[in-house]
Amino acid sequence: MAMDARQVLAGFLTMAMFAMLGNMIKRDHFDSVTVTLQETSVIQFDALKEEQKSLVQESTESIQEFKPCWSKPVPKEVQQSKGYITLSLTGGPEHHISQITDAIVIVRYLDATLVLPDIRGSELGQKRNFEDMYDADKFITSLNGVVKVARELPAELTTETPAVVKVPNRVSREYIVNNVEAIFQSKSYLRLASVFTKINLKGNGKPITDLDSTVCLAMFGSLEMKHEILEVADRMVERLKILSRNTGSQFISVDLRVDVLEKKSCKEKANGKKPCYSPLEIRDFLRKVGFNADSTIYLTQTWWHESLNPLKEMFPKTYTKDDLIPAEKKGQFLQSGSAELQRGLDFQICSKSDVFVPAISGLFYGNVAGKRIASGHTQILVPSKVLSSSLVATDFISTYVSKKNHIAYSCFC
Repeated sequence: MAMDARQVLAGFLTMAMFAMLGNMIKRDHFDSVTVTLQETSVIQFDALKEEQKSLVQESTESIQEFKPCWSKPVPKEVQQSKGYITLSLTGGPEHHISQITDAIVIVRYLDATLVLPDIRGSELGQKRNFEDMYDADKFITSLNGVVKVARELPAELTTETPAVVKVPNRVSREYIVNNVEAIFQSKSYLRLASVFTKINLKGNGKPITDLDSTVCLAMFGSLEMKHEILEVADRMVERLKILSRNTGSQFISVDLRVDVLEKKSCKEKANGKKPCYSPLEIRDFLRKVGFNADSTIYLTQTWWHESLNPLKEMFPKTYTKDDLIPAEKKGQFLQSGSAELQRGLDFQICSKSDVFVPAISGLFYGNVAGKRIASGHTQILVPSKVLSSSLVATDFISTYVSKKNHIAYSCFC
């Protein structure tokens, strides 16, 4: 039976379409998504999107389930408090976690009572109550039997001046014995002042001492943000995940704040490492390790800044907090003096993204990495120069993960 020209043409186009799709299936995922709409028919584009989504799902990390390796520190007998210890939380949640951990370790060792801390802002006079940001009831309950916690300082001490003691990050038993214990025995009312001269978040094996278990509980099981902050963060995360699912891409969070970059020197050091990366460098890094224009990117920057334009030109789906916070919550979270709340949102979102990229080294990177490791979200990529076209994203996994040297690996297994 003879076939007319239209049937021949239709058959040829059908074969060509399947050949094209077959070739795309064989290609690497990150290459396949670069095909443009102009290169395909509507049918081909829809088929490509479905294939792209499938490949993304296969490449996305399987969440590893971790459980606490530590046992709750042995409860101490109820007795009269030997004294009180106070402190103010400063900075964002990344600082608060370290500050509260050191305080709990000291209070536990000295058998003192911890007074719920207040939260100080970056400007003089800015002050919040602990309950304005954290769940106080959960905090107290989690420490029941481990340390005594008072919501307020006893009235008889409100007129006294506490002895101020400097405390380094990851305070040790030796430091407490040599620098804190004697002062506490003579004064019995201390105020701790955290000093972050060196950031140390590396682990030293599985918890074997009471101090180890106390650190794990304090760092990963005591502080929880209040429900309202978690709810806003979850709404923002869900919006970002929907945006990424719609294009079959991954949701990437990048800790990149222009105000911090302007204060830091991002020049390369002698060892070839850099403490921070510019928006342009982050753009090039993401592109060279295989992320495509469909990728959804969340920046910890609050307001848009013109220096971010090159990043958005390459990755149009790049957003700041101002773009994503529900309209009815902007007045609360974006007003002047709300930096701690903004960092709270950043911390939660960066802990839950498919991929986390710290453009700035430091405590935020370290403590977000700890929360991600504890929950099994180990896709953490540290930026660097990409000198070879054969390198892929997994070649830049954080050493916290690749070497398993973060304290989270000491607390969870």
